[in-house]
Amino acid sequence: MQVDLLNSQVLWVGIGCQKGTSGKLVSVAIEKILRDTQFTYSAIAGIATIASKASEMGLREFCQVHNFPLKTFTAEILAGVNVPNPAKIIAQIVGTPSVAEASAILAAMEISSQARLLVPKQIFRLPEEAGVVTVAIAVTSTIPNDLQSTILKK
Repeated sequence: MQVDLLNSQVLWVGIGCQKGTSGKLVSVAIEKILRDTQFTYSAIAGIATIASKASEMGLREFCQVHNFPLKTFTAEILAGVNVPNPAKIIAQIVGTPSVAEASAILAAMEISSQARLLVPKQIFRLPEEAGVVTVAIAVTSTIPNDLQSTILKK
């Protein structure tokens, strides 16, 4: 059974990706997480990432196809977010130890200060596609009370 959260857009999907990552890879990664969690696209409020990825064609293409807003944050702001899975190598490359988890949390916190990480980062690759994408999902606290226990068990 898929969870559509009563058509509430309460999920922010944080994305980290390598330069040149395709829209197909972004789509496959998000679809896999949605299947695993039984969420639907209608629950997604938007996509969030680091400012330096705002012009990535694969990411922009995905957002355009699904009519999702793309919210970006600077590395300095992302670096200030406490996340469960920081990566020193990412910090050396982009200036913050987290892109996917931190951007998802920050985007959801703009809606509700009670936002929290729902799906920790997951890394995806496709043999026939260039690049790597990392996806995490944060949820706002605006989930109706009767659905919170069902959703947050996942």
